[in-house]
Amino acid sequence: MDSDLKPFLDSWPYDPDDCVRVATLANGREVLQVRLPLGIEQYDLDGRPDGSRPHNAESVLDHYLARLGEAKEAGAEAGFRLDPDECVELFNEGVLYYYRYLHLFQLKDWPRTVRDTVRNLKLFDFVRRYAKRSEDRQYLEQWRPYVLRINAVAAAMVAMEENNHHRALAIVHAAAEAIEALPDIEEDTFRFERRRSMEALHELAEEIQKSKPLSELEQLENQLLEAVTTERYERAAELRDRIRSLRGAEKRR
Repeated sequence: MDSDLKPFLDSWPYDPDDCVRVATLANGREVLQVRLPLGIEQYDLDGRPDGSRPHNAESVLDHYLARLGEAKEAGAEAGFRLDPDECVELFNEGVLYYYRYLHLFQLKDWPRTVRDTVRNLKLFDFVRRYAKRSEDRQYLEQWRPYVLRINAVAAAMVAMEENNHHRALAIVHAAAEAIEALPDIEEDTFRFERRRSMEALHELAEEIQKSKPLSELEQLENQLLEAVTTERYERAAELRDRIRSLRGAEKRR
């Protein structure tokens, strides 16, 4: 095999605006590929991003969660703790999932983005609860607003694709409330991400609201305005009767 990657790289020129793709390998397996200025990264779409099985588990997090489960069964949860080296192992793995969901977000693969952000939030909760050192318990919290935001945006997009604007708005509002309720941390990263996330979620809520299909009543009101403007008074009278009927039905509910 020729070790020179140049022919392969030349077949996919680097374009910062179009540098992520899902490729199908010779064995039919799909992978996520990212074109870098001088190379290519490849991620498994499912399971651990690098395709490895640390500790013979799907992920390091799964391995330590299994250990926690064993401790609970033995009645020893109170003594279960993650030492600094174990936390570093978990932190490094979390970065792999972060890079994957960042690229999945670019591809608008909303379901997988939701899956990976939920997974990293689970990691955040696990470390915060069981890390032995206080600095390890707090380390990931500076990025919690960001992960909550990306998770909410992706989940809202799933709802929008299902034409469920009400659910999309509910998801965005719930995430904004959760971020606003986070205890303050004296970290510039945390405060920046919280502020930026609140602004982004507010903008998304406005966009969802604007794209929300008009109700029957709203459509009739628009038609009434047009009828009155064009002096079609008979049509306007019919529309007023229909609007009164709908409003009366709403009051009786």
